[in-house]
Amino acid sequence: MQVDVRSQQGERVGRIEFDPVTRPVRIRPEGCDRDVFLEWDNAVDDAGQLRACVICGDSHLYRTRTLPQVTPFVILIALAGATISLLGFANSGWVLGMLVVVLAIDVGVLLLARTRLVCYRCGSIYDDLRVAGYHGRWDPTVAERIDDGPAPVDAGERREPEGEP
Repeated sequence: MQVDVRSQQGERVGRIEFDPVTRPVRIRPEGCDRDVFLEWDNAVDDAGQLRACVICGDSHLYRTRTLPQVTPFVILIALAGATISLLGFANSGWVLGMLVVVLAIDVGVLLLARTRLVCYRCGSIYDDLRVAGYHGRWDPTVAERIDDGPAPVDAGERREPEGEP
């Protein structure tokens, strides 16, 4: 599992990578001089899937998909192919072949998109994990409720400087 740790203000603290089976309590993000304490209490369901944020402890997570970085190029090629076909040059075999290739690339990009979880409260992003079916897409009403509620202890405040017990 990889986690992009963020503070309550949305600032990136660092990235941590660990095996969720081991459930580490304390871990140091890359490029950070402080440890982050992970809250595993009630964070994992019986199937071993993430139910709550281990950074801030909030139980509201939403799923999102990440597309590969080739997506903008595929869109440009598809627009060029559509323009060629609208102008009437689609009678050529190579143009039709190009449109089929663009369609295959587009389907491949959609198949390669990974699903990740994001915490509503702290914005930490969880990647490389199995996502439970009960996590829905982003919901603005849930985001409003989270913004109005009391803020838990920030991940940045739960870190201790290096060398302190």
